[in-house]
Amino acid sequence: MNTIDAVLVERLHANEVAAFDTLYWKYHEVVYRNILKLVKDPAVAEDILQEVFIKLWEKRQDVKASQSVAGWLFVISFNLSVNYTRKKLREQTLHQKLVALDTDDGLALDRKAVKEVQYHLLEQAIAELSPQRRRIVTLCKLEGKTYDEVASELNISRNTVKEHLSAAMVKLNDYIQKNAEHKYIVLFLLFLNHDW
Repeated sequence: MNTIDAVLVERLHANEVAAFDTLYWKYHEVVYRNILKLVKDPAVAEDILQEVFIKLWEKRQDVKASQSVAGWLFVISFNLSVNYTRKKLREQTLHQKLVALDTDDGLALDRKAVKEVQYHLLEQAIAELSPQRRRIVTLCKLEGKTYDEVASELNISRNTVKEHLSAAMVKLNDYIQKNAEHKYIVLFLLFLNHDW
């Protein structure tokens, strides 16, 4: 957990716009790249990016200082991107393929519950990793840093970063698949496994 982010979240709870601005400038590029990988349209990715940070401001009291802001932004951006993609597919009359993602045994999923499940699964899966792998996953996947940046920051080789990340992703996949209760998690795994 990033202690600087924890302080920023506390300041966010106190309605400090400066704290929000700092979080925006720290994470907007990686969030944008993550969104773009799913929606494939820069203009749409920009719109979703703005929506993600509007949600951060609107839901600032719900974000816990003890949780990863990067993880929170990751889950929100994923869900908004999937919502956009689902809507686009429906408009192209391919909505039947989405029915399987929208329902589980015919019951509509509660969207908020899905987000909670995703966030907690991601958090729990990362917590199962060794401290080194946990740090590498956080830096590469949630903060969007390159292998070279992470290697430099942790004072290890680029290859070591790559090997740790690869092994960590196998463990995360296994954990999420074993603990996921519905099909919606499959798309989440695909999003997580993109090579940023």
